Amino acid sequence: MKIAMIGTGYVGLVTGTCFAEFGHHVTCVDNVEEKITTLQKGDIPIYEPGLDALVAKNAAEGRLQFTTDLAEAVPDAEAVFIAVGTPTSRRGDGYADLTYIYAAAKELAEHLHGYTVIVDKSTVPVGTARQVARIIKETNSAADFDVASNPEFLREGAALADFMRPDRVVIGVESERSEQVLREIYQPLYLRDTPIVSTSIETAELTKYAANAFLAVKISFINEIASVCEAVGADVTDLAKGIGMDGRIGSKFLHPGPGYGGSCFPKDTLALMRLVQEYGENLRIVEAAVEVNAAQKARMVKKIRDALNGSETGKTIAVLGLTFKPETDDMRDAPALTILPALLEKGAKLRVHDPKGMEEAKKYLPEGIEYVDDAYAACQRADAVVLMTEWNQYRALDLERLKTDMKELTFIDLRNVYEPTSLTSLGFNYVGVGRK
Repeated sequence: MKIAMIGTGYVGLVTGTCFAEFGHHVTCVDNVEEKITTLQKGDIPIYEPGLDALVAKNAAEGRLQFTTDLAEAVPDAEAVFIAVGTPTSRRGDGYADLTYIYAAAKELAEHLHGYTVIVDKSTVPVGTARQVARIIKETNSAADFDVASNPEFLREGAALADFMRPDRVVIGVESERSEQVLREIYQPLYLRDTPIVSTSIETAELTKYAANAFLAVKISFINEIASVCEAVGADVTDLAKGIGMDGRIGSKFLHPGPGYGGSCFPKDTLALMRLVQEYGENLRIVEAAVEVNAAQKARMVKKIRDALNGSETGKTIAVLGLTFKPETDDMRDAPALTILPALLEKGAKLRVHDPKGMEEAKKYLPEGIEYVDDAYAACQRADAVVLMTEWNQYRALDLERLKTDMKELTFIDLRNVYEPTSLTSLGFNYVGVGRK
């Protein structure tokens, strides 16, 4: 099947490449010429484990190509996926900015030829598909098309596995023709007995927001419980195991830390809150989760300050990890973007390391931070180490070496990677989240 993918960001590039791996012929379109030129050279503008090799393989085998020209990709496509960005509106009101969605709809409409299914792959509020259909019809009244919704459920750092072995595929459709096209696209997953949930368009659009909101609530819940554990002398790690083994709760997303970040949870929770308010409804639980997440980042600043005897002024702090999670270079809404400026403002000297995110971090973080290429170099003569992101290479640090290299032995583990006794037995002052 011939597919056009509009947008070569995280979702578009991963989805288009995986569809090509399924055996479809995919043309990825982007209006940023520099990005397309980079992809045509075989370079990947984002970091996602395994994606570079999969792009190279399918491009070499002729199933994946890149262009800036919609006229080259859309007319022969049986399905056109819209996978452009839907950031939070610049107005600062929490609404999703649908400018790129609507612009893509208008531009592709002019090139439709024969029956085509237009698929919203981007995360969008309920009602967006209806607007896309209206724009296409107004632009090209003769177009023969259906609009569908096919939300993505990809985790950065594990996107290829999530796409190839998903828990489910959700498709929102209104006609048998459009449903048949989407089922044919996902036919390779039938062999793995992947459930395909076919719903109305509105249900599919809301499903993505509801899933992300639920996970955000779960993270904020365990972070609040971690604070309770600190107050009463309990251990949140053991507590999370105790409740996570309950099949009704599950163990995933019960890991306390400095708060959630990334490209999805922060913007999607806000967009969902604004959406339901338009309908005169409220999501009190989601509102509370957003508030808790903001407070958690501030709480981490206090935790670091307290570990430094009440003041970070003049102290050298080594920060290990900057991205919002490991195995990505994504800095969007990363906790580090809130925590590090607060420390810097109070006079801390910050020396930081991240395996993949330092170039991106420089775009967001203020000047005055020292970036180093080695984790141990960051810790040289440091008064404290803050483990911000749980990259694998930080999970087995040479603690004896740290003991020798550091000026003061304070280890602040914001991801609870280490057992406290492994550090306290060496003389470190260990500070975790939700632990004694």
